[in-house]
Amino acid sequence: MDDHRIPRAPDYTLAALIMGGINLTWIFIVIWALYGLVSVLVLAALLNHAISRLRDWRST
Repeated sequence: MDDHRIPRAPDYTLAALIMGGINLTWIFIVIWALYGLVSVLVLAALLNHAISRLRDWRST
């Protein structure tokens, strides 16, 4: 059993980031169509703030 090495798992980080960006884009377009540009800008600012807080929380 020593010669049966398990291969390394593939790194899907880039694929996950790209799909997250695509999903965020279409969600913003739908919100823009339903509620207007101001709601998209507010949501984007809230997401930016939340991501910044997570980054600061992780760095401590």
